[in-house]
Amino acid sequence: MKTYPPEKLWNLANRLTMMRIAVIPIIVCLLFFNGKTPSFLAALLYVLASLTDIVDGYLARRMKIVTRLGRFLDPLADKLLMTSTLIMLIGLHRVPAWIVVIIIGREIAVTGLRGIAATEEIIISASRLGKYKTLSQTIAIVFLVLNYSYFSLQVREIGLVFLWIALFMTIWSGADYFVRFFRMARYTAPDE
Repeated sequence: MKTYPPEKLWNLANRLTMMRIAVIPIIVCLLFFNGKTPSFLAALLYVLASLTDIVDGYLARRMKIVTRLGRFLDPLADKLLMTSTLIMLIGLHRVPAWIVVIIIGREIAVTGLRGIAATEEIIISASRLGKYKTLSQTIAIVFLVLNYSYFSLQVREIGLVFLWIALFMTIWSGADYFVRFFRMARYTAPDE
């Protein structure tokens, strides 16, 4: 088993990922309060946390500091940020619970599938569909967290449009992962 010295394990990319996880309770707490200011601050933190996802991946590849911890924490941080915020939005009556159930269910199913694939030595890389899914979810969540009208812009309605797009992309990209897994598993199955 490969071991890393602490300074490599807690490199800049992994620290950014940990910051993304650390900001989640702050976003959740801000969503307990009504009003434009807490909603704006929560949305701003969500955007900043989402941007660290781009930056930490770039840094890890560019500086050649990719670690197993980073490969584990990065998708976990994304899922924790997205799911905790969506769950809070249910309680605020900003999103329908059934949509959140489908989105979170897809995340759990794909994570489980990737785990099974890894045990079979099948690599299912992230697809463009998954990236579009993440982008549409992020846009939807930011607008739904903002919720209130700003400069006569109906922010909540924009968020709901993107939520429907995110739901479609969630289902499509989830199905794509399963199709790709079964194709790859069929071609890598041992002869009996």
